[in-house]
Amino acid sequence: MLVIQHAESVPLALFGHWLAEAGMCVDIFRGYAEPIPPLSSLDTSYSGLLVLGGAMDVDSDEEHPWLPTARERIVQAAEAGIPTLGICLGHQLAAVALGGTVERSPFGLAVGVRQVTWEPEVLFDPLMRLLAGDDRAMHWHRDVVGELPEGAVKLASSIDGQVQAARFAPTVWGVQFHPEVDAAVVKGWAETSVEELEEIGRTVDDVTASATFAENELIKTWQPLAFGFARLVRERAAAVAPGASRDGSIPTPRPWSA
Repeated sequence: MLVIQHAESVPLALFGHWLAEAGMCVDIFRGYAEPIPPLSSLDTSYSGLLVLGGAMDVDSDEEHPWLPTARERIVQAAEAGIPTLGICLGHQLAAVALGGTVERSPFGLAVGVRQVTWEPEVLFDPLMRLLAGDDRAMHWHRDVVGELPEGAVKLASSIDGQVQAARFAPTVWGVQFHPEVDAAVVKGWAETSVEELEEIGRTVDDVTASATFAENELIKTWQPLAFGFARLVRERAAAVAPGASRDGSIPTPRPWSA
């Protein structure tokens, strides 16, 4: 599985543990430090793509020159039927890459553990149908998906109706929230966002405390998402990659960092 990381402060975190537990081997490429490889080459053929979050805008290509490549990989994965999951910025990149739009939320910065409301369509979704319930997730974002790409399916919303999860293409999904983070990651974000938090009446201590208090709940809720995505990647590997094992493993993986 190819993982695209956009910032050192937004790592694979819990998803790394969960994917390893599910038998996945991952190659993490940090776009800010190294070229993002193709999905298929003479040496490696990836059966899954995971695009992580980051604080940059989805269209800030000049400041973050790897973003066009990330969008290109999403398009290529969609065309090839490779299971793809975008998280926060990755969700937004997938939306834009496949013909949708991203805009500033009129409600400003969203931070903290918030409700996710599933749409009826999720019951028929091959990835998220087992997740549907009265769920909460960790949020940290200013931008949201505005218009979905043609043919996309909205799977979850926030209480104000903004897109929180979607299937952008038959094998491409995105979530606006952060199912992958633990309280330690959130604390790091909070400590570098003191002024932004003050603007919305929050503090480092209360954001960290809420993340810590909810951590077990969030792990129980979102671990199945990682396991479900790993299942789709294994199925893809077994179906189209003659050299891959049935568990979707890739030879000589690069280490991931929590």
